[in-house]
Amino acid sequence: MRQQTKTGQRPTDVYFFATCVVDQFYPGAGLDAITLLERQGIRVHFPEEQTCCGQPAYTSGFPDQARQVAALQLTLFPEDWPVVVPSGSCAGMMKHHYPTLFAEDPARRAQATALSARIYEFTDFLVNVLGYQPADQGDACTVVLHTSCSARREMGVHLTGRQLLAGLANVKVAQQDHESECCGFGGTFSLKQPEISGAMVEDKVKALKASGAERVLSADCGCLMNILGHAAWQDEQAGLTKPSLPGEHIATFLLRRTAR
Repeated sequence: MRQQTKTGQRPTDVYFFATCVVDQFYPGAGLDAITLLERQGIRVHFPEEQTCCGQPAYTSGFPDQARQVAALQLTLFPEDWPVVVPSGSCAGMMKHHYPTLFAEDPARRAQATALSARIYEFTDFLVNVLGYQPADQGDACTVVLHTSCSARREMGVHLTGRQLLAGLANVKVAQQDHESECCGFGGTFSLKQPEISGAMVEDKVKALKASGAERVLSADCGCLMNILGHAAWQDEQAGLTKPSLPGEHIATFLLRRTAR
């Protein structure tokens, strides 16, 4: 069932919250997501003052520092428009944890609760708000999809990426053996527990390669950075010059295959 925005109508304007990982490491993915939205007749607004959602500090046990970062984001979206986030992880932080983060601050709690109702993960917004049904213009290929833990367990949008790909006539989606398992990134978890994280991404990369897919797609760039980084390290150890596991954000893949 298609979700409705607060007004119950198809929106004409949205805000875009890029996330710090997209901003610093995958800016092209953010621009591609914006282009896809604009092609649907949506005016996309990008508040330039946006920074991090505050999740790294929050999940590391520093709520005061997280509040300082999050408080700024509360002021950036004054119009009653949807806020589209190309990451289940950051969307989950803003939608589910902001109200808790400001539970003892009545004014900001009200702001956080109002903002929470307007947060949409990117693939969820395409499928359930816009009813996006792209016409595939690409050659036949096989891909494998990785869905982040937050997208799957917190935002409940693990099927929307698959639904978008299923609508592409020339794309086959391979199944991976570790579909529901974490890639091992987990933000600061990968820094605090590098050996455990390394073992988890080793298993994930092995499963993705075993699927036989030509490339891996994800709607979360943090996961992509971890997965593709480990695959590139493996390639370097093996003396390979061509990536054994190419990958990209699903927005980039969709844009390339549906370009006019």
